[in-house]
Amino acid sequence: MFKEISIIGDGAMGTVLCMLLCEKQIPVRLWGYDAEQLCLMEQERENKKFLPGYKLPDGLVFESNDERILSRADLIVSAVPCQYMRSVWSRLKGSFSCDIPIVTVAKGIENETLMRPTEVLVDVLGEDIKSAALSGPTIADELARKLPATACAASAEEELIIKVQHTFSTPWFRVYTNSDVVGVELAGAMKNVIAIAAGIIDGVCAGDNAKAALVTRGLAEITRLGIAMGAKSQTFSGLAGLGDLVTTCISPKGRNRSFGERIGRGQSVDQAQQATESVIEGRTTCKSVCALGSRFKVEMPITESVYKILFEEMAVEKAISELMQRELKAE
Repeated sequence: MFKEISIIGDGAMGTVLCMLLCEKQIPVRLWGYDAEQLCLMEQERENKKFLPGYKLPDGLVFESNDERILSRADLIVSAVPCQYMRSVWSRLKGSFSCDIPIVTVAKGIENETLMRPTEVLVDVLGEDIKSAALSGPTIADELARKLPATACAASAEEELIIKVQHTFSTPWFRVYTNSDVVGVELAGAMKNVIAIAAGIIDGVCAGDNAKAALVTRGLAEITRLGIAMGAKSQTFSGLAGLGDLVTTCISPKGRNRSFGERIGRGQSVDQAQQATESVIEGRTTCKSVCALGSRFKVEMPITESVYKILFEEMAVEKAISELMQRELKAE
């Protein structure tokens, strides 16, 4: 197991992982780009902005200094949303040592480069870094309540993911290992787009049959692109694929599903975004997934429909109608 951990990013997932690791008596330090927000969390011993209602451990250390947060740790967790990873790690690069492995919990694809989170880290910090992805059906609020949950740690380096597995596993949080980092990261990113569509279905009260069809065909869409990009097909039927997709599409706590539901109920895209302070990864990721589908010549009708609703002001009813009236074919 790793013995001292620094977490970069004070959002819901970064916060709940602090709680989990402190429960295991592992020294943890938390860093946030906003020093005032971090100071407020330290004073109140609660993350009222992103994970309200849970007392933060007394042993958790808050650190706003860039150099000190990266010193002494033998593992770094990057809990920064995908679209902000480049700017944050460009800031921290001068204090980073390639000897310290990084685990990213971000779920997204960078818009400008179409890179996955671990690829962004390599691009910013250099090819010598050791990195892994921790992903799966992990609603932060449920982890904070110690409800049973699972995830997978993915990396090409077996020794690293085994250490990550043992470090993060608890009696209520079971971590599996997976060597398919491409598939795990793509699945985690793309499911957020499908979750927006699932929320829209809920918002217009289209019914459970429609929801089931959306999840099933959405998974097929995700898998097609993943395989075209070199991922293993079985990854998409596992925790990072089907597991995370189901959770994100049905949970009332899911940010992307809730965002879509507000749109389905008639709010504009901007109004739906303004209703939460959290980052809606699926909104930005949708652009990247459409671009990847075009690059790899993969048909992605659900993703393209979500794109039209979010960025081309297509009416929800028209988007659903177009999907239902596509040319008939075998499953």
